[in-house]
Amino acid sequence: MGVESCIQNTLSGDVIIDIEVQPGSSRQGIVGFNQWRGKLQVAVKAEAEKGKANHAVCNVLSKIFSSPVTVVSGNTSRSKKIQIEGLRANEIISILEGLIES
Repeated sequence: MGVESCIQNTLSGDVIIDIEVQPGSSRQGIVGFNQWRGKLQVAVKAEAEKGKANHAVCNVLSKIFSSPVTVVSGNTSRSKKIQIEGLRANEIISILEGLIES
C-alpha cells in the first residue's frame, strides 16, 4: 500500500487526504506515511488546543502544495481529512513521493 491509498477525489474535483497529526512536535511538515492506517503523517509545533494545531496543519500543507488547504473532518482528533483545492490526485502523489522516503 502506497501513499496513493490516503488520497480520494471529490465530485467537485478537489482532493481529500487522510492524515494523522502529531501536535507539539519539535519539527513541522510531512514526516512519513503510516502504511498500517493508510494515513499521511504531519507534524506541527502548535499544541492541540483551540484549533491551533488545525491552523498549523493547514499552513504547513498549503505551503507544501502551494494550494488552499482546509480541514473537512476530525477537528478534535489527530486523525483528519483535509481538502486540497486546485490540484489533481496525480500531482499530489508526485509531490508526496518526492518528500517521503520509501
